[in-house]
Amino acid sequence: MKHSNRLELLHGDAELAPSADGPEVMGLVAAGRLLGMGRTKAYRLARAGQFPCRVLRVGGRYVVPVRGVRALLGYINDRDGEGRLGSEREKG
Repeated sequence: MKHSNRLELLHGDAELAPSADGPEVMGLVAAGRLLGMGRTKAYRLARAGQFPCRVLRVGGRYVVPVRGVRALLGYINDRDGEGRLGSEREKG
């Protein structure tokens, strides 16, 4: 699956717990792809407790809180509710 925008992937592949502001968690593979890793590495790191952000086990599935992935990518929420990358915030 190809995505031109990492943030589109962040919202487009979220599978669980939608809220008014968007999904609360996303699948492990989608989170791993956003962070530049493949499926095998994402699962290997999750099993070893070494994934770069918090991973939750829900039943037999691994899910990752969207907040943790956004923080690693430098994504910041503004007061008005619109988010942008930290580098864009510095520009104005």
